[in-house]
Amino acid sequence: MLLLQFSTSHYCRKARLALGYKQIDYRVENLTPGLHILKVKPLTGLTTLPVLLPEITGQPNSIGDSTRILHYLSEYCPEPSYQLADPVLQNQAVLLEDWLDESIGTATRFLYYDFRAGAGKSIDPSLASQLVINIVRKQYDINPAKVSLAYDRLENALVILGEQWQSHQYLVADQFSIADIAAAALCSPLALIPEYYEKYPWLWQRIKHIHNICHEPLPPGLS
Repeated sequence: MLLLQFSTSHYCRKARLALGYKQIDYRVENLTPGLHILKVKPLTGLTTLPVLLPEITGQPNSIGDSTRILHYLSEYCPEPSYQLADPVLQNQAVLLEDWLDESIGTATRFLYYDFRAGAGKSIDPSLASQLVINIVRKQYDINPAKVSLAYDRLENALVILGEQWQSHQYLVADQFSIADIAAAALCSPLALIPEYYEKYPWLWQRIKHIHNICHEPLPPGLS
C-alpha cells in the first residue's frame, strides 16, 4: 500500500498508527502542501491528506480522509482489531474519534503551526521548512484571533480527555479503539510546545504507549 501524506501532519500520523497496528506493509510519499492538490483531487475529489492507495487487485483505487482509511483497514484486515465487540461501546469510540478530529485535531493544527512560525522556528529554521509552514498557515487562515480561540478550545478538550486517559489505559471501556489512535495522533504535535509538554505528563505516557503497540516511531519531542 502507498500512503500519500504530509510528513508533519497529525492526521497522516493517525493513518500510520492504524497501518502499523494492523502490521500492514506500506510505503509513504511525502507531498508538498499546495501542490498536493494536483495529485490528490483527481484521486479522491478531496484536497486533503492522507490518501491511501491499496494497490491491490479487487480493492479500491484510493481512500481519502483518515477516518475512512481507519474504517477501510478494519474491513480489509479484521485482526488485530481496534473495533469493539459491544456495538454500544463501538459507537462511543466512533463518536469520540469524530470529536477528537473536529476539536483537538483542528485546535492542535492552529497552535502547532503558529508555534513553528514563532517561538518554535528554531526547530527547523530552513527556508524550505518555513515555506511549508507559511503555506499551511495561509491555507487554513491561521491568525492570532483563531489561535486564541484554538487555545481555549484545546484547554477544554484536554480536560475532558484527561478525565478518562489519566486513570485508564484506553479511552473506551479500557479497550484499545480508534479513539485511542485518534487521540495519540492528534495530540502528538503538542509535545514540541514547552507549555503542553510540561503541563500534561500523563498525555505523553499514553501517546508513547499507543505508538509502541502500533509499531510507529515516536513523534518529535518524545523520541
